[in-house]
Amino acid sequence: MKPWIKVLLVTLLFGIPAFIVGPLIWPPAAAPGSNLLPFFLFLSFIESLIFGLGVAFLIFGWPLLRQLSGGSKRMTWAMFISIAWFLISWWPHDRLHLHNGLNLQGLLFIEYGFHLTLFIGAGILAYGFIRLLVPGR
Repeated sequence: MKPWIKVLLVTLLFGIPAFIVGPLIWPPAAAPGSNLLPFFLFLSFIESLIFGLGVAFLIFGWPLLRQLSGGSKRMTWAMFISIAWFLISWWPHDRLHLHNGLNLQGLLFIEYGFHLTLFIGAGILAYGFIRLLVPGR
């Protein structure tokens, strides 16, 4: 089976159930109006598929990243975790925003828990990318 088909199957295998169970795990604090509902559903569906792609990356991405990473095992792991987090975190992040509603303390926890870790992951990936481009760093 071709690698892209395996990735697609894992993406759908995890993404579709994530779309279905997301509102059950984190019920929304308020229901959007019928004019906004299609936009929320579309965004939720895309986030669920990206979550599934993140699971596929966790399953299939390590060998490829290890080949490209320039030999540092720590940097390889840091980049692997960062990429996986960038893909997987959107699904719970958005669901938690909808579930949290206007609770500012909950919003602060969400912002620190997701945004701060994404900032750190972006720094790791930028540094790892520079290391790949500039030998000897």
